[in-house]
Amino acid sequence: MAGCGEPGEYKAPVAPADFDGPGTWQWLCLDHVRAHNQSYNFFRGMSTEQIEAAQSPVAGWERPSRTTLHAGGGDPPPAWADFADPLDAIAGRFGTRRGGGSGAAPVGRFSAGESQALAVLGLGSDVELGAVRRRYSQLVRKYHPDRNGGDRRHEARLTAVIEAWQTLKGARGLV
Repeated sequence: MAGCGEPGEYKAPVAPADFDGPGTWQWLCLDHVRAHNQSYNFFRGMSTEQIEAAQSPVAGWERPSRTTLHAGGGDPPPAWADFADPLDAIAGRFGTRRGGGSGAAPVGRFSAGESQALAVLGLGSDVELGAVRRRYSQLVRKYHPDRNGGDRRHEARLTAVIEAWQTLKGARGLV
């Protein structure tokens, strides 16, 4: 501002920004930017209809949204001929095995090792992580020598239960 010796640290619009660019700005000191803000009127020059449209809770959301192309609700799976996927990383994401999206067998929830660990705990494949934790806790209490009077006959079973838990606690199918 003319005659002001204070440094201009605050950015203030000279004119409202339009949709063709960011608008023009000036740098003002604290006192002058406060005065500018008190006199600034975003709605100056707008009609009543334009003001109501700008204040609408859905202002800016008038454009159409992208339609869902895939019946499953997301993007369609990729064409398998376009990818080399030796670890089935893409198939794991889209729930199908290599060989095509339609009619392919779904990816199992658990690996063979994880299924064997579930069997050790006596659980089926429809189990959730909380149930696995509870079952693990029950079996450790049952087979641990400190809990069963020092009987060491169940050490092998306890070891198998602990190994099953170590396998299952990070299983992708339980997360």
